[in-house]
Amino acid sequence: MSPSSPFARAGAQPGRAAVLLAAAVLVLSACSITSSSGAAASPSVAIATIAPVATAAPTTSPSPTRTPAPAFPVTLTDDEGTALTLAAEPRKIVSLTPAVTETLFAVGAGDRLVATDDASDYPAAAKTLPHVVDFGTVDVEKIVSLDPDLVIAGGAGFTSADAIAKLRSLKIPVLVISSTTLDSIYTDLGLVGTAAGEGAAAKALVDRLRADMTAIGTAAQAASQQAGTKPRVFYDVGYIDTTGQIYGPAKGSFLDEMLELLGVDVITGDPVTYEVPRETLIERDPQVIILGTNAFYQPTPASVAKRTGWSKLSAVKSGDIRSVTDTEITRPGPRLATGMRNLALAMYPNLVLPSPAPSLAPSASP
Repeated sequence: MSPSSPFARAGAQPGRAAVLLAAAVLVLSACSITSSSGAAASPSVAIATIAPVATAAPTTSPSPTRTPAPAFPVTLTDDEGTALTLAAEPRKIVSLTPAVTETLFAVGAGDRLVATDDASDYPAAAKTLPHVVDFGTVDVEKIVSLDPDLVIAGGAGFTSADAIAKLRSLKIPVLVISSTTLDSIYTDLGLVGTAAGEGAAAKALVDRLRADMTAIGTAAQAASQQAGTKPRVFYDVGYIDTTGQIYGPAKGSFLDEMLELLGVDVITGDPVTYEVPRETLIERDPQVIILGTNAFYQPTPASVAKRTGWSKLSAVKSGDIRSVTDTEITRPGPRLATGMRNLALAMYPNLVLPSPAPSLAPSASP
């Protein structure tokens, strides 16, 4: 993808940063910003099994079985306000974001995926699918040749607006997903599931995800309250060594919300660009710095300490700089609770968290 947001490779679609992709495709968990070390920066449904319970024989005649209403045709409105009518359950689906790819597998529609983007790396079966997006460039001709019943794209500039318009002009059904907040992630998981004809599985996924996120947040906030004060925390999304540009959680984004759920005082960036002025960072003086690392962005506490002006920060002085793999944290998909769990443990290493609910493994079918 050409200009990229710090979350671009993480599968997040909150906004666009004024930064160009510096290297290979992100793993939709990385950002495409250059780190000080020279590297390029950038859930499975949990359904409880209920044992059948023996009941007494009914004393009255059973009601006639009702035929469930058909799921299709269905008209959906996407995150850009465009209405899309699907006459029948899509049998061939193209996903243009890693988060959507994960969601389709998680709700049981993975076997209907015929192509993805180059950053769709989970589950393993997703890696075997053809790519129709490379380095942010959408191969419209290749998508058309697959004759899909549905294409699901990323909003907020994640997928090229020109490519979306071209596909629609060729009568290819396109649904645009733009998950910017936790609530919108839950809504979009349901929207993707409904579009694929897997609404019930999507609802179960959302219910479990909400419950897990709430449980993790409750445990983390209790730990924060025991400490007595909210620690000032900066989550390092990206850094450009040559310019000194700093990127953090966009104010109001789902990453901002996740950190807030941990009971900390979050230092946020611009809602659109994710940029945090150095002066602001120094003024806010984080007590803890969390480094969101991935295959393309791998800062270390030592490299952070060498950044211009950062030696003044309390977190640098105390050495309270922690690393966490951010793929699940910044990818707005089914594994977000896993990301939340990892984020909570990075913040509170001794935190005892409730066990996650049993997972429904993604379909292995390509």
